[in-house]
Amino acid sequence: MKQKAVFLDRDGVLNRDRGFVHRVGDFELLPDVVEMLRLFRARGYLLIVISNQTGIGKGLYLRRDVERVHAHMLRLLEREGIFFDEIYYCVHHPETGRCLCRKPGSLMVEKAIARFNIDPARSFFIGDKTKDVRAAEGAGVRGLLIEANSSLRAFESLIV
Repeated sequence: MKQKAVFLDRDGVLNRDRGFVHRVGDFELLPDVVEMLRLFRARGYLLIVISNQTGIGKGLYLRRDVERVHAHMLRLLEREGIFFDEIYYCVHHPETGRCLCRKPGSLMVEKAIARFNIDPARSFFIGDKTKDVRAAEGAGVRGLLIEANSSLRAFESLIV
């Protein structure tokens, strides 16, 4: 049987978007994230992060900086009994090269769908930019637009 998933953008959806969050000290989980991730998991959803990390491609920070932030995020959530099934991120920037993975492209979502045997019709992608919605829709997943740095509670009733 195919699985269902909630895909989540990182900056602005899971953590406060301060522009190029690449230092652990700048990382702050948004209110209600822990509770809502717990609820999504209880309702049987895989939890998958899909994020553009443009600053790497622009030379503003390194892949290891993003990995440190992700490790910190995972530690915070692990304390609450929450884990992600996967974190996919694109390191490219359109000014420094072309790629197929960068949102609004749907390749990262498609990779997760194939790897985890996900049913796109039963899945959602919550993002704070139209490129998140476009990436979702390109893979046949319902895209949900949220205001940056707001609560995931708005989608509690949709994700059943």
